[in-house]
Amino acid sequence: MKYLFGPVPSRRLGISLGVDLVPHKVCSLNCIYCEVGRTTNLTIERKEYIPVNEVIDELKDYLDQKPELDFVTFSGQGEPTLNSGLGRVINFIKDNYSEYKVAVITNGTLFWDDKVRLEVARADVLLPSLDAVSRDSFLKINRPNKNLNNDKIVEGLIKLGKEFKGKIYLEIFFVPNLNNTKEELTLLKEIATKIQPDLIQLNTLDRPGTEDFVKAVTKEELKKIKEFFEPLPIEIIAKAETRKQIQSFNKNIEEQILETIKRRPCTDIDLTEILDIHLNELNKYLSELIDSKKIESEHLDRGLFFKIKKKKL
Repeated sequence: MKYLFGPVPSRRLGISLGVDLVPHKVCSLNCIYCEVGRTTNLTIERKEYIPVNEVIDELKDYLDQKPELDFVTFSGQGEPTLNSGLGRVINFIKDNYSEYKVAVITNGTLFWDDKVRLEVARADVLLPSLDAVSRDSFLKINRPNKNLNNDKIVEGLIKLGKEFKGKIYLEIFFVPNLNNTKEELTLLKEIATKIQPDLIQLNTLDRPGTEDFVKAVTKEELKKIKEFFEPLPIEIIAKAETRKQIQSFNKNIEEQILETIKRRPCTDIDLTEILDIHLNELNKYLSELIDSKKIESEHLDRGLFFKIKKKKL
């Protein structure tokens, strides 16, 4: 499959078949924490980056087999709403495979566009992000395309909250000393109240991201932030504790990753090419291996490299 990946165990959506509608790395943001890497095409131009008819053909071949899935999820290596054919693919699934729920994981930057809100209208769950309300924090964390205005983004999310009939899970990704200040939290809570999502999900770094200076917010800090947002519906995104028990977890892939980086450290892009695995699926295994302290990472000139964790003497 060229445009589908998984199914992968998701921390938020269970067993999810991924659909990738843009190449690596086409996005409207260049977030400092992104696990997929630096944005190489920073754009807000909507077009058919990946041929929608080919995506539909792959979906038909796969879904005709009646796989057990919790969701068909649009995510991937960039921003899915940038593909102008997103609505066509969602409609194809809902018209022909209505037994499957559809989710769209998005950075939420394009919902000021009426067409984008219309195209996602038949999805079951939307998972937009909103990391900052103030212009200063927005620029530092999300590093947007120069034509994006954070006030316009917020306005689009509020319109989405009023119009969308499915569920909205609003994700806020916290970076220490940037958007966990009292001022920024107050602004975020004010806007979240206006968006009225079904759930606010608090997140922080799970594995090393784009910039090596980005660290995770502590669990204690996330708990305090959760208390600050109450009584709004809110949760801290938990790691997929039972990932290895999930049917789609492939022990062979984990072993192949370990065998590969035993020979030499590799970036995530190196591993996707060597093992012929989608980057988003690979990230699930890298996170598991980091959690179990089998591997570690190091920022070098060519990017973030993964290597076998050295045992302490």
